Order: sequence, then C-alpha cells, then structure tokens
Amino acid sequence: MDIQVDARTVIVFDLDDTLYNEMEYLRSAYAEIAKSVDPKQWPSLFARMYSLFRSKQDVFEYVSTTYPANKSDLLHTYRNHTPNLHLFDGVCKTMASIKDKKGKIGIITDGRKTTQRAKLKALGITDRIDKIVISEEVGSEKPDERNYRIIMEEFPDHTYLYMADNLRKDFIAPNKLGWKTLGLVDNGLNMHFDGHRYFDETHMPQNFVTSFQEVNIVESGR
Repeated sequence: MDIQVDARTVIVFDLDDTLYNEMEYLRSAYAEIAKSVDPKQWPSLFARMYSLFRSKQDVFEYVSTTYPANKSDLLHTYRNHTPNLHLFDGVCKTMASIKDKKGKIGIITDGRKTTQRAKLKALGITDRIDKIVISEEVGSEKPDERNYRIIMEEFPDHTYLYMADNLRKDFIAPNKLGWKTLGLVDNGLNMHFDGHRYFDETHMPQNFVTSFQEVNIVESGR
C-alpha cells in the first residue's frame, strides 16, 4: 500500500501491538519477576506464570501467595522493569522512509508514562519521534479526540494518518477528525483479539495491511 508523504504529512503510530507485540513486554516482565523471586528455578516459575496468564488467572496473586513477595512490589516490577523488546520487521525502514520524505512521526498510546517511555527506549526509536502522546501524561485515553488534537495542534495544516491495531478504540476519533486510518492485522499474538466485534463504520480503519512490508512510503504529488 502506497502512503504519500511530504513535509506537511504526519504519520502517527499506536505503540503496543502496532510497532511490536505487547506480549513481549509481558513475557519480559514475567521473566524479571521470576528471576527475582526464584533465581535458581526461575524458568519453571516463568512457565507457570505464563500459563496462568493464558488461562486468565491472577498471576500476581499466585506469586505473592506462593513466594515471600508483595503483590504491589510485583506490579511495580512489571510496570517499571527495563523491557526486552523487538520492533516488527519493516518498522525501521518505514520510519526512515518517512523521514527521507521530510514527514513527521508521532505516537499516540494509552498507558503509564514510565512504562510506555521505557518501551520506546527499549525499541530504540525515541529519537525518531517528533511528538509522543501518552494517556497518563495528557489525562485522557483513546478514543478521546483530545489525544489526536494534540498532534493537530503541534502540526497544524498537515495531513494525518494513524496506523494502529485495536478496532475497539483506535480509529473512532481519527475517522471523525478526517484523518487517514490504517489497521495492522493481528499476527496471532496480539494482547487484544476481539476486533471481530467492531467491524462497523465507526470502528473500522479505511484500509488494512498484514505487515509493515506492505507499507510503501512514496513522495507526495501535491
């Protein structure tokens, strides 16, 4: 899919399950926790924690009642550890192409400031982003239009495209605001997988791609 970009274009990305799989963050945090509470047999504990999560059980309740660990401390580690994450194939190339065409890059993501910024740092893309909008920092979450208007106020008189994955909340506001919208299809590892409930005009992006390899950044003809 061709996306036209020039100096008056802002390409905005969601973070979790759009630039990388959020499940990687969960696994990274679980490994950190398992190593801290059971250093000698942490792989076994990690396997148990991941299985409990997949079974929709309270992982932190299990760890805090099985080991001498405080639940609040476990949550703190989960939210504040230094994660081990990997960008989806094609993300770096896409961002480099946007910059080559003089376009701007933004992030709109829900979550805690410390957690989301740690993810961006771990992915090695912070210096490529022209504007970062994190829900905890601005006091509102998607689908609130304010999170998107921050981008519009930062870069007035531009065209805007939002690429994201979550049909429940990601595309409602940008569709209303006249943005272009692009959905990244779940690769089978997404944290949220109830998109089938939201296949309607309000929630749907204008187009879908299955990977970043399908995104082709081209010079705008305007």
